[in-house]
Amino acid sequence: MRSETLASRRRLYLLARVVVARHYRERLTLASVAVALSSSPRQLQRAYAQFGEISFSEDLTGRRMAAAAELLIEQRSIPVASVARLVGYRQAPHFARAFHRRFGVPPALFRERAQPTRASSYGPVSVGAAEPAPTGSERARSEETSSDAAGSSLADSAPGRHRRISVPPPGALRATTVPPC
Repeated sequence: MRSETLASRRRLYLLARVVVARHYRERLTLASVAVALSSSPRQLQRAYAQFGEISFSEDLTGRRMAAAAELLIEQRSIPVASVARLVGYRQAPHFARAFHRRFGVPPALFRERAQPTRASSYGPVSVGAAEPAPTGSERARSEETSSDAAGSSLADSAPGRHRRISVPPPGALRATTVPPC
């Protein structure tokens, strides 16, 4: 394969990922993204196959599910049907099936089991979707043992458990860990 073809296909893949990341709320199809990038759907498929680990539809679904999980945890007053519309699904039952396939629990149960931390607006979020929420004493004991030497906050590192990761706000040089209140 020629180097120009390889470079243009990689650029197409990266641009498509940006379009999906920015416009996942809209009705996106492989064809509509290809037209927006002045390409053909087949070329976009080839770009995803060559450079991506997942397909276009898996990329779009992953973005939507990540945004939905974040909304379900952080915006508890928004109904599940509204979360579905906010992340690009026109029908709530379709969203609920896709969410259940991705996370193993329905959106409402995911929301019940989620435990937002109160460290900061950009702080870590712990999602215990696979198990019931710990009691106050269990949570305190887990927080005592979950900080490593660098100060980053981790849940348990056992397989199947979710890790809490601190992400710095835009413009910050590094994440800061704020002790729980």
